[in-house]
Amino acid sequence: MTVELVPRKLTLVCRLVAVLVVVAFGVISALLPGVSEDGTVFGPADQIAFFAIGVLLAVAVLAFTRVRVRADVQGLWVRNVLGERYFPWGVVAGVELRDGAPWAQLVLQDDDTVALLAVQSNDGNAAVDAVLALRRLLRDSGTGDGARTL
Repeated sequence: MTVELVPRKLTLVCRLVAVLVVVAFGVISALLPGVSEDGTVFGPADQIAFFAIGVLLAVAVLAFTRVRVRADVQGLWVRNVLGERYFPWGVVAGVELRDGAPWAQLVLQDDDTVALLAVQSNDGNAAVDAVLALRRLLRDSGTGDGARTL
């Protein structure tokens, strides 16, 4: 069994914000006057640069849609905003989603934790189901019970 997890609401919000940023910067860059009141000249290069800044900001927002967790009985790949790491189940002590926490976390045998940004608590029951599925895989791997007692 393979489990692939991505945040639902975060992805939707990021895509919407990215579109709004590009549209806003596009409109503002199109409306930049040729000469401002203080005598500053805005040419086509300035308009293109301003729009390009909006596109770069939208790309930065869309980076948050890359987060995901892919797990099977051997271990799991955790991709957060800046990178991806593999964890075999043997180094995992548990999977937690604490009350009030924004996302789940992987608890490692050395008491280190890794944020699972793909399992967002604002996804409601889908987040709970995701944590239960990861705990089931951890239990099935034979290296732990999936839950951690604190």
